[in-house]
Amino acid sequence: MRAFMPKRFAEYTLSDWQRLRPLTQKYKTLRYRLVNAVHMLRKARKGDPGALARSICGRKVLVTIAYSDPQLIEWQAQLMRTYVPESFYLIADNSPDDRSAGAIARIAEQHGVAYIRLPANPWGCGSRSHGIAMNWLWRNVILPGEPEAFGFLDHDLFPTAPDDPFAMLSMQDYYGLTRTAGSRWFLWAGFCVFKFDSVRHKPLDFSQDWFVGLDTGGGNWEVLYRHVDRAKLREPAYSIFPFKPGLVINEGAMQWCGSWLHELGQSGRPELAAEKRLTLARLLGPHLATANSCLAACDRVQVLG
Repeated sequence: MRAFMPKRFAEYTLSDWQRLRPLTQKYKTLRYRLVNAVHMLRKARKGDPGALARSICGRKVLVTIAYSDPQLIEWQAQLMRTYVPESFYLIADNSPDDRSAGAIARIAEQHGVAYIRLPANPWGCGSRSHGIAMNWLWRNVILPGEPEAFGFLDHDLFPTAPDDPFAMLSMQDYYGLTRTAGSRWFLWAGFCVFKFDSVRHKPLDFSQDWFVGLDTGGGNWEVLYRHVDRAKLREPAYSIFPFKPGLVINEGAMQWCGSWLHELGQSGRPELAAEKRLTLARLLGPHLATANSCLAACDRVQVLG
C-alpha cells in the first residue's frame, strides 16, 4: 500500500478500520493516480511543449499556473520582467473557459512571454486541478527540457523588488515556503524552486493527498522531503495579515513571502473579494509604475538600437 499512498497502516485507528478507510483510501488514491497517468498523455490546447522544452534547456525557469484571471497575469508579467529579468518566465494557462484563456494568451503575446494552454483539466478548479497541471508541466516540458533550475508560482504572487529566487540553490537543492501537516511537510506550490539535477531522476508528484493533510505539492513527501532535514533548509521570510483593519485573518488575508506579495485570492469572505483586489492594486501601484517606466525605457533603447 505504501507504493500507492503515503499513509502507513500504523497511522489508522481502530475506528478507521471499522469504517474500511484503509481500503477506500487506497482505492481512491489508485483512481487519482490512474487519472494522473492518463492526463500526462494529453496534448496542450495551445502552444508547443516540445518547443518550450528546447527553449528552457540549461536555463532557470519560473512557471506560473494561470487560472481565469487576466488582470493578475497582466500585473505579474509586468513585475516579473522588471524585478526577475534573468528567469525564463512561462505562463501555463489552466483556465477552463476560452474567454479567459484568450485574454491571457493576448497578454503573454503583448509582453513577449512564453505561453502554453494546458490540456482540459479533469478535476476542475482547486488543489487537485493545480497539482495535476504541475505534474503535466513537469512531465511534458520541464523534464525533457532539462533546465538548470525550475520553479512554480501562483498567479496572484507578485515580486515587489529585484529578486533571484534561485539564489538559495547554491546552498540547497530546493527552496521555498514550507507547509506542515503533522510530522510531514512540503514546499508550498505557489512559491517553490528546484535544482534540476537534484530531482531529475526522482518520480516527482506535485499532487495533494488530503488523507494525510498534504496540499498541492505534498505528493513529493515520500520521494523527496522525507529524506531531508527541514531544519537545515533556509526559507523566505513570511508574514500574513488582514488586507484592511478590523478583519481577522481568515476573513481576508494577504501574505508576504520575502519581497513577494500574495493576494491569497481563494481565501476570505467572498463579499470582500472586490475590495481586497482594490487593496492589492493599491499596494502594487508604485511597483507597477516602476515597471512601466522601466519597460518604456527598454522600448526606447530598442528603437534607438
